[in-house]
Amino acid sequence: MKLKNKPLEYTARAAAVLTLLASFAAQAVDTFDASTQLLTLDAVTLGGTTYNNVRATVSAYTLLGVDGGTPVADTFDAGTNLLTLGAVTFQGATYNNVRVRINTYTLLSVGSSTPGAGAVYANLSGASLGAGASLNGAIPFPANNAWNTDISGAPVDANSDALIASIGLTRGLHPDFGSGLYEGAPIGIPYVVVSSTQPKVAVTFTDYGDESDPGPYPIPADAPIEGQLANGGSFGGDRHVLVIDRDANRLYETGNSYPQAGGAWRASGGAVFHTDSNTVRPGGQPGWTSADAAGLPIFPGLARYDEASTGVIRHALRFTASTTRRAYVPPATHWASSNTSANVPPMGMRVRLKASYVIPASFSTESKAILQSMKTYGMLLADNGSNWYVSGAPDPRWNNDKLVSELGSVKGSSFEVVRMDGLVTP
Repeated sequence: MKLKNKPLEYTARAAAVLTLLASFAAQAVDTFDASTQLLTLDAVTLGGTTYNNVRATVSAYTLLGVDGGTPVADTFDAGTNLLTLGAVTFQGATYNNVRVRINTYTLLSVGSSTPGAGAVYANLSGASLGAGASLNGAIPFPANNAWNTDISGAPVDANSDALIASIGLTRGLHPDFGSGLYEGAPIGIPYVVVSSTQPKVAVTFTDYGDESDPGPYPIPADAPIEGQLANGGSFGGDRHVLVIDRDANRLYETGNSYPQAGGAWRASGGAVFHTDSNTVRPGGQPGWTSADAAGLPIFPGLARYDEASTGVIRHALRFTASTTRRAYVPPATHWASSNTSANVPPMGMRVRLKASYVIPASFSTESKAILQSMKTYGMLLADNGSNWYVSGAPDPRWNNDKLVSELGSVKGSSFEVVRMDGLVTP
């Protein structure tokens, strides 16, 4: 970011607005400290490039006005020294598009403009252990894997309008994850991280044994199961079990999973994914399912609190739709429908939150991270289910009210389908 030190031009107007500007907070992590005159912006756009974690000492500035309207992205125009903040809060009121001329400043530091800089791809060895454990910044699969690819500039599919309409233009997103219990069970798809010392046990596959990667799998006897009731009662549902072996960089996923005597398990099917390679499932074949209807891994597409709370999610998310097509598009490998209409989505279809959608600055850090990931990486259609349900892992730190209200305000009409290449049909 080529900001240059400016001559000292401290103005009376700048002094008058010092206290006022100090009271503003641009986005949740944008700050101005009046005592040190330190301006910190989590992200600012200059010349079409976004820079993260910009820190500058501002010696003089002039408050120009408040434009109102729909909040825009934070930007800095080096030619006019004009800083525009999308939304700020002052004395309980929110003001959109506050314009400030930075008369004098000294750039202290700026983070990388490269998406995903600082992330650890394809190496999960730094993850913590246990159920719902943090990956501590690690991301499954290489940076250029389909799950981790920036598709914000990819072409729109020619049939995008019809496909989005089939899922619902006026229906909002719904978080299929959260804190606490719903109908007696944790909300979301749980997972557990283990080490190389976790014993592998036999897994008997039933419905999809011929499309499953053979065991043994390192599934703990007490591994969390999706839908598991807190009171220990019997339960149904998809009963997914997701196990990450951090040392081997392997992901084991099973569906309709039941623990058996002696530590063994029974499941309808299972898949083993290599999280350190773009050969994601060496044992799989085109046309095979997995624990997911689309043949995809489930875990990489989950919204997790340990990522969302940092303000950045660097991968695509997973969602469901009620009506799907008898077709799939890579990276999916399987369909789960008899419907052949070209106007309903195939498994693996990627949708993207439109660039024109402005993420409200008033949203929680977690919601903003989730929505930004939908702009940058999109969402992959992974299973049949309720329309616009976004998958995630349960965590007691999620704020259910904010997730439901904030994500629910984002309607299907704000999405578009990324061009589908390599579509597989009967």
